[in-house]
Amino acid sequence: MLEHPQKKITISTLIPFLVFILFFSLLIWQKYRSSHEVPISPPQQHVEGKRSVTLFFAADGTRLAREAREIDPCEDDISCLKSVIDELLNGPVGEFDETVPEGTTVDAVHIEGNQATIEFNQTFSDAMLSGSSAEMLAVYSVVDTVAVNFPRIQKVKINVDGNSRVILRHLDLSDPLLPDYSLERSPLQEPVESSAGSTTNRKGTPK
Repeated sequence: MLEHPQKKITISTLIPFLVFILFFSLLIWQKYRSSHEVPISPPQQHVEGKRSVTLFFAADGTRLAREAREIDPCEDDISCLKSVIDELLNGPVGEFDETVPEGTTVDAVHIEGNQATIEFNQTFSDAMLSGSSAEMLAVYSVVDTVAVNFPRIQKVKINVDGNSRVILRHLDLSDPLLPDYSLERSPLQEPVESSAGSTTNRKGTPK
């Protein structure tokens, strides 16, 4: 009669101890396992450093010329395209002239296949300088800038204030446009200062 209570007390004391040992062993195993697992790094969302782009501005009011620029990195083609056009609208930092009317903003950009669509506000057409040359320089500074910086884009559609059938005074923008590098000034035609002080071009013909 005296042995039974002692056995019961021994078992009741042993069970919590075993539970504690099991729990402690589990913690040690989890710590060991986590220390030997290779952590999975999340995908990089931003590219380090600057992105070099080429912008087209007006040279002498008659031709297009390239100006290099560095912009912040971007995550995808849509955001990159928007950044490039915004930088074009900021105007040149060198000797060239802006082509797109001041006050023009980008409402949206789209890329579908090999075509990009740029949605400008109404200022793009309302404040456009008169003359076919000014319109050509403004339109193709946009088209050529897009095509040079995004090789997979082969044509550019320009819309104004949601209108996809825009007709300027001299240019019809209803259809997508291919880049036209014939409007670009040749490096051989850039004016230089001669030793006598007169301005000549690089071919040596006086202006």
